[in-house]
Amino acid sequence: MLRRAALIAAAVGATAASLAGVAETGVAARGSPPQEVIQLRDGAGRELIVSRCIVCHSLEYIPSNAPAMDRGGWQKTIQKMRGRFGAPISDEEAAQILDYLAANYSGKSQT
Repeated sequence: MLRRAALIAAAVGATAASLAGVAETGVAARGSPPQEVIQLRDGAGRELIVSRCIVCHSLEYIPSNAPAMDRGGWQKTIQKMRGRFGAPISDEEAAQILDYLAANYSGKSQT
């Protein structure tokens, strides 16, 4: 388990560094294969999402699921990513990610 966590942490660092420019500019680094780049809305927590979530899946997951999500749905999703899939996200980071997603990608009305 510790080895897996170390491998994930290394992948997060490398991926975050290579994707930082993509998140900011919307273009891949020189020499990167052509790819569709998803632009997440500006806001506190965007860079954290890019660095943590892209390790396992496309950022397209966020806007494509937004119409069906509210704060509670995003919270359950974050818990699932951490618990079931071992996403390297601390409690503090999870709260920041949740706030960002709830503010920017919640299409479902909260009743």
